[in-house]
Amino acid sequence: MSMASCPLFSANFLSGFSKRPTNLLLSYQTNHPAFSSLQCNNKKRDFPLPKVASIPYQPPINVDYLEGEFSGHGVTFEIVNGSCVAKMVLENGSAVSLMFPSGLITSYKAPMWHGGIMELLHTIVCEGKDDDALIQGGVSLAFSCGGSENEVPWSPCNWSLLDIRGNSQDSVQVELISRDGADMADVRYIVTLDKSVLSSELVVLNTKSSSLQLTGSFLSHLTVSTPDATYAIGLEGSDFFDRAPFSSNFVIVPPENSQENKFSLGQLWSQMRFLSGLGATNEQNADEANSTSRESVVQMDGEEDDNYKQLTEKMSRYYTSAPTNFTVIDRGRRNSVVAGRHGLNELYLFSPGSRHAYYSKYAYICIGASAMLKPIILEPGDVWRGGQQLHNPNM
Repeated sequence: MSMASCPLFSANFLSGFSKRPTNLLLSYQTNHPAFSSLQCNNKKRDFPLPKVASIPYQPPINVDYLEGEFSGHGVTFEIVNGSCVAKMVLENGSAVSLMFPSGLITSYKAPMWHGGIMELLHTIVCEGKDDDALIQGGVSLAFSCGGSENEVPWSPCNWSLLDIRGNSQDSVQVELISRDGADMADVRYIVTLDKSVLSSELVVLNTKSSSLQLTGSFLSHLTVSTPDATYAIGLEGSDFFDRAPFSSNFVIVPPENSQENKFSLGQLWSQMRFLSGLGATNEQNADEANSTSRESVVQMDGEEDDNYKQLTEKMSRYYTSAPTNFTVIDRGRRNSVVAGRHGLNELYLFSPGSRHAYYSKYAYICIGASAMLKPIILEPGDVWRGGQQLHNPNM
């Protein structure tokens, strides 16, 4: 049973959890020349990790240590339900809440033209397994990495704090590093908050001796009054593919979508093996794979003919030739967000439609900078950067 939608880190939400001091946060760095520009020049935080075969190690988190180590950067820390919340705050009122090890951004509060502060992200708290609270929405990563046909794909989802840079006057940057697939790739997640932009960037270094295939999406849930009052500006002329809604741990899916064939990373990886030649050895196998893909996922090709697209109807769509920046306008809340991307050619746009109540837990749209239809291939030693920006033009 779902709980009511609420501002995730309000006083009421936090009061339901106890703060637990723990021992020490461990982090590590990769001494590869490709990442030299990312290293902190004046401090090196390099702690040894215990070697545990096939079991991801998640070190305990010590808030007092973090507060002392990273003081002066405009970031505070708090333990919430076993996770650490890093709250990035600027003097102009912009604020972001980032959780690790999940890497989920649960809040982005931005100053508005009328002088107030508005929450731009949409999150809900539901009941998960074993009666644990499950947080969905916000900004999350859903990427899958793999290589050869016999290799099991993996997803970076277990993040540790690596470094914090900046200050509360201008901008704050938090850098996380993945502990998943450490012998295959060095994966870093960099979240940057400045006075008018929240930027999320993934940096992947292929440390294998063979190629690495990367597929997935950034997923941002923008809170709106209702999709009926929300418009996507600037997509006219963009080619698109209709797909079933994306499925991941943090994506909000309304009840009427829960029985549909959701477009998951697992399904996608199976299809990409064939379509990229990893699993298809000849044209006949490739044709069979294409047929399977068409049967398992409903596909409708088209070209967007509306430059001021109202998001009233339920939709789940990948645009393959959309501009790198487009604008979302919500007339009900009288605000707008400019969504941008780099390093990723596709734009994912999901609207649950306007069947739900105004300002309800399903009053949102989901956007994503994506590589779902065409994966990114990294050769040994290659570094790839890709990301998404949410710009607040309302100040």
